[in-house]
Parts: sequence; structure tokens; C-alpha cells
Amino acid sequence: MISHLNKKNKPTIVDISSKKITDRIAIAQGIVEFSKSTYKKIESLKTKKGEIKSIAIIAGILGTKKTSDVIPLCHNIKIENIDIDIQAIKKISSLKVTSSVKSRGKTGVEMEALNGVSVACLTIYDMCKSLDKNIVIKDIRLVKKKGGKSDFSKSKK
Repeated sequence: MISHLNKKNKPTIVDISSKKITDRIAIAQGIVEFSKSTYKKIESLKTKKGEIKSIAIIAGILGTKKTSDVIPLCHNIKIENIDIDIQAIKKISSLKVTSSVKSRGKTGVEMEALNGVSVACLTIYDMCKSLDKNIVIKDIRLVKKKGGKSDFSKSKK
């Protein structure tokens, strides 16, 4: 059964009132892929719109905090920590965005981590789109979840 449907198959926010408060951690990642020529242009991580990394990190933090505003059935939760990291991967002309989110509560922070990565990747795209229309955002996924009923860790390929 899909957790966000009630007995009448209508959308509902999941009732977490009886859940125990536990530490919750989620880590998500995404890749922004550029052509080699565009990657060389942004290697300094600066564009006409500003310094890519810092602005994307701030956007990712804001995206994490606003998750319940854009995902209708997501709980509005207290977030204890957000860490957005952006690493250059020169050999594949890409930037890897990682979002780590921590909370102590009754529901997980997977959606917050995924939304943070997505917003950071979209911000990088927005800042670089004048250089290249073929930028690819890919592989946005949950790589780790801890706390609650089950833990999860993406196996390495």
C-alpha cells in the first residue's frame, strides 16, 4: 500500500503521531554534467551571475528548508543540520552535489536531502545555462538513510 493514500485511496499526509522520536540522517547526491569546453570555462567556479559553489550551497540549504512547501504530503520538520558539498570531477567534466541532512524527530529527512540536492543542481544549471544549453542534471538519488524503521545505504557500483 502506498503510505500517502488513506483507506479510501485519497491523498493524505502520513500520521506520525505514534512514532518514536529518533535521530534521522539522510544523504543524497546528484551530478551536473557539462561539455568539456563548458567545464573549462567554469573551472574557476565563477560566472557572470557570481561564484557558483557558494550560491548553489545557499540555494541547496534553502531548498532543504522549504521541502514541505513544494512537496505537498511532506511533513514540515525541524532540521538540526544541513551540509551541502560540491566537488569538481574533472575527468567527467562534472560537479557532484552532496546533501547531508540531520534531524531528531518522528519522520525521516530523505525528501529534504533530495530536494536540497535538486535545488543546488538547478541553481548550477541556472548560473551556467548561458554558456551551454546541453548541461545535464543526472543521478539524483538517496545514498544513505539512518533512523526510523529501517536504514539504507546505496551499494557502490
